[in-house]
Amino acid sequence: MTRSIFKVLSADQWTRAQSEGEIRGAPIDIEDGFIHLSARDQVEETVAKHFAGQDDLVLILVDEAKLGDTIRWETSRGGALFPHVYGKIPCEAVIQTWPLRRSGDGKHQFPWAND
Repeated sequence: MTRSIFKVLSADQWTRAQSEGEIRGAPIDIEDGFIHLSARDQVEETVAKHFAGQDDLVLILVDEAKLGDTIRWETSRGGALFPHVYGKIPCEAVIQTWPLRRSGDGKHQFPWAND
């Protein structure tokens, strides 16, 4: 079973990843030794917790099936399983991207907000 998994990067980090052909991760990923991702039911809380008030963010949908054995679902925040990638994410594993803009109340708006 593949799930929708997401990575949030700054616009600059995403531009750099595209030019390199792979996502190497944000500074926190490099420090922790793996790339943090979130499932769809986790990503809004992740953004609120780690990216509050930030502009110029990109929400990236990643094809879990293209990550092979580099992905592990591990216990993290609140005991939930989160996807972590041990290695790099090839840009060809990216299915879609969206700018992650904030509304007038300062909260980030997700592409499924009107679903």
